[in-house]
Amino acid sequence: MKDTDLMKAVDLLKAGEVVAYPTEAVFGLGCDPFDRNAVEKLFHVKQRPMEKGVILVAASVDQIQPYVQLSGTPWEASVLGTWPGPVTWVLPLKKAMPDWITGGRDTVAIRVSDHPVVQQLCNAFGQPIVSTSANLTTQPPARSCKEVVEAFGDSLFCLKGELGGLDKPTQIRDARSGQILR
Repeated sequence: MKDTDLMKAVDLLKAGEVVAYPTEAVFGLGCDPFDRNAVEKLFHVKQRPMEKGVILVAASVDQIQPYVQLSGTPWEASVLGTWPGPVTWVLPLKKAMPDWITGGRDTVAIRVSDHPVVQQLCNAFGQPIVSTSANLTTQPPARSCKEVVEAFGDSLFCLKGELGGLDKPTQIRDARSGQILR
């Protein structure tokens, strides 16, 4: 990945646009989670209902600390034992987040990724971004920029990079119960 491509992706995120990028298993679609218009664009592109909420992805635990209950909790060691890495955790909120992120719940699904492109993108953007699979709701997820273009046309910028080697999307676990949700 070229630095100019990374900066283009960051500029697009800051402008409220949706970008595609490689993750651990599939290409993801991302945007600024705190920009309602950007999230609405993402749902429109995916043809997905907004009530479901979204997963956020971050480069470090520091990026998510302001939002979730983690420090000093009974689940802290379990969560931190998998991060950075390919496990998404549903964590209780420390402070309110918009319903378009949480789906109206008092929790948020979030992952601190060890994927180098995701880390570079979140670090350069300065905060977590939305992470949802790059596909129309009923279709299989894209596994390359070529497949992103086939699914969405060339209107989305796709940040090139290798997938992280997982065969299926990351596991999702509930921090309070430890239950595997996906």
